This record gives sequence, C-alpha cells and structure tokens, in this order.
Amino acid sequence: MTGEPRRALGVDLGLARIGLAVSDPSGVAARPLRTIERIGPRRDPARIAELAREFDAGLVVVGLPLEMSGEAGQPAEAARAFVARLRGRLPGVRVELWDERLTTVQAERAMLEADVSRAARRERIDAVAAALILQSYLDRLQAGGLSA
Repeated sequence: MTGEPRRALGVDLGLARIGLAVSDPSGVAARPLRTIERIGPRRDPARIAELAREFDAGLVVVGLPLEMSGEAGQPAEAARAFVARLRGRLPGVRVELWDERLTTVQAERAMLEADVSRAARRERIDAVAAALILQSYLDRLQAGGLSA
C-alpha cells in the first residue's frame, strides 16, 4: 500500500489473555479489537504477526508493564522477549514498546463509568487497555513527541 496510510495495532500482554486494539486507517484513533487467549511464547507472536498483516499494520505497539517505580521486572522482560520474537516475524513493520502503567486501571474505571457488566468487563478489559496503550502512543506521535 505505497503512499497510503497504514493502521497500527496495539497489544496488551496479560498472563492468560492478550488484548488487541487497532487504529483507523490514518493511524490517529484507536479502538478495542478483541481479546485472545494465550497459547505459548512462540505461537503468540505468530498470531499477532498474522493479525498485523491482516490489518495491514505498519506499526505494532506492545505495552511495557513497568513497575510503578519505573523499574523493569519480570513482566517487562517477558514483553521485551515477546517484541524480539514479533520483530523477527514482521520485517518492515515498526514494533515498539510503550509504557502501559495504569492502563488496566484506566480501562476498568472507564468501563465502570459506562456501567458495563462485570462479565463484559472481564471479557473486554484487555482490549480496552490495548486501545489505551495504542491511543497514548498515537497521541504522542501526532504531537511530534516521537519520530515516525
């Protein structure tokens, strides 16, 4: 798609599920897409790479779960390993890590305010968190805080 804008894919890595979000074709606004069950450290990146190709994503933003202190614990190291495997499967696609602190809390709060049922929240929270991660990245990109 030379010359045309490409979508961005947002990824929120959980222990049991992966939340996914996608941008509009111009890469400005993010929306929750879906949540998928984790199936393994080798197969999960392959599934995300497949979705990136399906949505013609030129950018994949993966949440980096830093501790509140800013330190990188075991979950952050797991996210870095995931991104390394994903980059190997997506040549020519930009794959970035993005600080995701408090996105799940923000997603839960927003869904509570919208009076979403507990069952629906459990099903959608990871995708909403992925949309928050992606939107935060896109906003910084639009503001000129990142290089494209």
